[in-house]
Amino acid sequence: MIEVKHISKDFVSPKKYPGLKGAIKGLFSNEKVVKKAVDDISFTIKDGEIVGYIGSNGAGKSTTIKMMTGILAPTDGECLVNSINPSKQRKENAQNIGVVFGQRTQLWWDLPLSESFTILKEIYNVSDEDYKERMEFLNNVLELSEFFDRPVRTLSLGQRMRADLGAALLHNPKVLYLDEPTIGLDLVVKDNIRKAIKEINEKYQTTVILTTHDIGDIEELCSRIIIIDEGKKIYDGSLEALKDTYGTKRKVSMEVKKPEKLKNLDLAGKLGVSLKDCEMEFDKENNLLSVTFDKHKLQVPQVMNAVMDVTEVKDIQIQETELAEIVKEIYNHGLADEAV
Repeated sequence: MIEVKHISKDFVSPKKYPGLKGAIKGLFSNEKVVKKAVDDISFTIKDGEIVGYIGSNGAGKSTTIKMMTGILAPTDGECLVNSINPSKQRKENAQNIGVVFGQRTQLWWDLPLSESFTILKEIYNVSDEDYKERMEFLNNVLELSEFFDRPVRTLSLGQRMRADLGAALLHNPKVLYLDEPTIGLDLVVKDNIRKAIKEINEKYQTTVILTTHDIGDIEELCSRIIIIDEGKKIYDGSLEALKDTYGTKRKVSMEVKKPEKLKNLDLAGKLGVSLKDCEMEFDKENNLLSVTFDKHKLQVPQVMNAVMDVTEVKDIQIQETELAEIVKEIYNHGLADEAV
């Protein structure tokens, strides 16, 4: 559905100089500053996929989305959406896509929501029959009927986001771009929006590209994520592969019967491993022992057996590294090996 081939985007601006003299100098200077927002990115997205496109602020996410929607033209490379060049065939591309920006709306502020939908129906040449069928579905998944006749300016943030999502889907686009669709929403509304996106994807096989800083959105909706940093793609793959490769830490918490027997326990020595090599850390509090280690160097049964040799274990809890922690670490330090 989407082919992005070595696209780059440069923004050129006049060079600024400090102070009054600098401002005067700038009037006569031809020096330019080139900012590379996107740097040689390539990927393909299949029909019906839901893909998370994530990165820290300023990484180039929105610029890439704008090139895929046709708002911006790439400086280099090519982007095709359903075999259409978005920046050169804007009208044809607009018929194929829907866009929801979390902090902007495509609805008419002072008109009732119903009027906005009627206008969009005419803009996209949606037939009466299709309009009736789509509205029935959208009412079911987004519950628009409760505020359908109210002016958009009177809607709450959660209601407006549901309305914007419905408006973007009115013409049954093949591709849906979602930029922070759950920003500022409470937990119940977030959950409803996520369920709606899933149902829309399942019913119409709509391809969804999701940019968000909410890791919950990614875990709930996406089977694949693309991570970019400073305009470059650094990861493209499944969530499970990301967790397995970069979520190397595992934490085992054990509630023991006789904590005093752990006082002189040398767990690393008992296991015959190095604390440093296994990145092993301990935390003892009353009758609770927590051990964190590299899951590629040690296995949970080994740790459990070593502790159970000393004292009885009453309860055990195993925790994997959370996706939020993995992504935070990638944002801060990047990946050890770049994925291409």
